[in-house]
Amino acid sequence: MGEQVNVGIVGCGAISGAYTATIARLPGLRLTAVADLDAGRARAVAEANGVRALSVADLIADPDVRLVVNLTTPAAHAAIARAAIAAGKDVYGEKPLAATTAEARPLLGAAEAAGVRLGCAPDTVLGTGLQTARWYVDDGLIGTPVAATAVMVTPGHERWHPNPDFYYLPGGGPLLDMGPYYVTALVLLLGPVHRVVGAASRTRAQRVIGSGPRVGDSIPVTTDTHVTGVLTHTSGALSTLVMSFDAAATRAPAIEVHGERATLVVPDPNLFDGDVLAHPVDGTWERLPIRAGYRHASRGYGVADLAATPPGEHPRASAPLALHVLEIMESLLKAATTARTIEITSTFQRPLPVPLTDG
Repeated sequence: MGEQVNVGIVGCGAISGAYTATIARLPGLRLTAVADLDAGRARAVAEANGVRALSVADLIADPDVRLVVNLTTPAAHAAIARAAIAAGKDVYGEKPLAATTAEARPLLGAAEAAGVRLGCAPDTVLGTGLQTARWYVDDGLIGTPVAATAVMVTPGHERWHPNPDFYYLPGGGPLLDMGPYYVTALVLLLGPVHRVVGAASRTRAQRVIGSGPRVGDSIPVTTDTHVTGVLTHTSGALSTLVMSFDAAATRAPAIEVHGERATLVVPDPNLFDGDVLAHPVDGTWERLPIRAGYRHASRGYGVADLAATPPGEHPRASAPLALHVLEIMESLLKAATTARTIEITSTFQRPLPVPLTDG
């Protein structure tokens, strides 16, 4: 990991616990301060980790903080990233990079002009699951990739989430919520996408909260809750994507990649590990040995990867990758409402694979 990098976290919600735990066990990172609009919440996280609780502005300006981890809500991602970049800090944010591609694009230019590194979740793709699958695709096990499928089906988050309103408003829905994991995995396996088509629907106008202090309350549904699309990769491979809050369950693998020689089952991209399975033509299913990725990884490994990235280079969980994924998702939703094919204007360079590394 090289020299130790001092990290400040902005946003002390539930996901911050996963990041503080990872930062605490990685020798290349040192948590030095946290901030949140809710000062009490920031103090609680600070006390639990033996660090300072600051205001957001003070943390971004703090000379002791070299890398800002942006765990705020999606609507605030761009503003926090802009401020941190302007202060000369490296930035790693939770997904998405920004609420829209229009907000996200200027961040890349600002980071380049400031000479700082900008990265974005998901970093699950750095674990042994996706990295091993990529190793076998790149090694030619399946031959020329022809197609892929990615499926995420759930009845909806209102059954367990005490405040699920966001998931059913514009900017929410299954694609923007869970799609970053699946789309990021697809483009890392098969390369950039250059056009998309799609369709979408919603089954009902209201949802009922199933847990917490608001149990029984109805909330409005104003965004589509079932989205399907076809992504055409520049390689010629076609990926079919199904993201749904409208169905009970599925037995479909999270991701399958089909090649001329074999089919590969890829683990859940919301996890860091899992079995990679292969079925050759005229063969049978077999579990493949782990070949690449960070073992025992957890959320926050993308922060460490960014901290170890040489100046002037992009980390593996990079801003260009995150921008490309965001544009794909936005364009798919636009294609669904306009019934036409949408061309993707962004692209990215596939990052170097992760060698098999104990974490």
